[in-house]
Amino acid sequence: MTERTSCSDYNFRLKDSLLGAQMLFVAFGALVLVPLLTGLNPNVALFTAGVGTLLFQWITGGKVPVFLASSFAFIAPIIYGVQTWGIASTMCGLVAAGGFYVLLSLFVRWRGTRAIARIFPPIVTGPVIMVIGLILAPVAVNMALGKSGDGAIVLVEGSTAMIVSMTSLGATLLASLFGRGVVRLIPILCGLVVGYLLALFFGIVDFSRVAEAAWLAMPAFVLPEWNAAAILFMIPVAIAPAIEHFGDVLAVSSVTGKNYLKDPGVHRTLLGDGLATSMAAMLGGPPNTTYSEVTGAVALTKVYNPAVMTWTALVAIVLAFVGKVGALLQSVPVPVMGGIMLLLFGAIMVVGLNTLVRAGQDLLEPRNLAIVSLVVVFGVGGMSIPLGSVTLSGIGLAGILGVLLNLILPRGDKTSGEDGARGPAVPH
Repeated sequence: MTERTSCSDYNFRLKDSLLGAQMLFVAFGALVLVPLLTGLNPNVALFTAGVGTLLFQWITGGKVPVFLASSFAFIAPIIYGVQTWGIASTMCGLVAAGGFYVLLSLFVRWRGTRAIARIFPPIVTGPVIMVIGLILAPVAVNMALGKSGDGAIVLVEGSTAMIVSMTSLGATLLASLFGRGVVRLIPILCGLVVGYLLALFFGIVDFSRVAEAAWLAMPAFVLPEWNAAAILFMIPVAIAPAIEHFGDVLAVSSVTGKNYLKDPGVHRTLLGDGLATSMAAMLGGPPNTTYSEVTGAVALTKVYNPAVMTWTALVAIVLAFVGKVGALLQSVPVPVMGGIMLLLFGAIMVVGLNTLVRAGQDLLEPRNLAIVSLVVVFGVGGMSIPLGSVTLSGIGLAGILGVLLNLILPRGDKTSGEDGARGPAVPH
């Protein structure tokens, strides 16, 4: 435990710059997907992800090894907002959504972590973390098969995509299991390089964007414009990623062996998320959230030093101003990323399962069985509940359902006392 704890202390070193770039590679596909789908600028998303991560680290004292980038929860609302009010007015609503995070962080600070532990015990947080990984699994599978994340568009022919994606996955596994020295520390980068080279051989790499892009280009920042309707529309959307945030913090806590619920505290991590989201919206970027993909990379590489994420942020900021490099990164074929993400998203699911195991919960006890099964099925199965102009589904619905079931369902002899409220199964 001593070695694991010491390696999770902040230590900014030049030699970690390559690891930081590797983490950006992991997050890059999801990071640029949100702006590409919503009509926002990918370079702005890179810039705000980098600055948002640095802001998060400053607020949390550089203690949590996470990277902040574009939130999937806001894809549909941003598309609707841009079509209805335009980008500038939509950004106003997103600034307010970040403000909701800030208010929630103040509530957590007021009530303390014990209140959070009672609302989010292991029997709730474990399956919610599992949902985070499982709900992303179809995205990884679709990408590995050469399709877009939602499976609607075939980008690469099926047999070719499978060869490339499985080769990328295989290279990642071999580097992580049998690599020595630096190679073992960069399995994801190894998988990307091997997959990219194979994609070049098959001729599925498109360099047209690279040829058209300028070497140096200022990101197309957009300032928000006041719009009360956009504010009222966006604030409820923040509920889902806020609940996802707790799962991400618990996941990275399980990975590193440090209880971030206590130090720096969930109120600070929520505050960091909220201010980073508002900052991003003030510049025309998508809302920021802690990235599950990067947590999977942290679990895979076992590099817990938060300063690595500082390098990730700095690389993102630099790439935001280098058009050629950004375009080259966007040329990485979908199957290459898909093969690697098969492993990363699975790692998140295992972290959630491990949360339940470490808590010693009897999953066959009727109350626990009901909570875990319903949270997973509602979250992964696509259940949705309309709430006015907002639809609650996925991770947000799973989290709220878990909390409500934990509070409502009566406790039997095996779940009475402190078991249901002792907090997340995070090693101390």
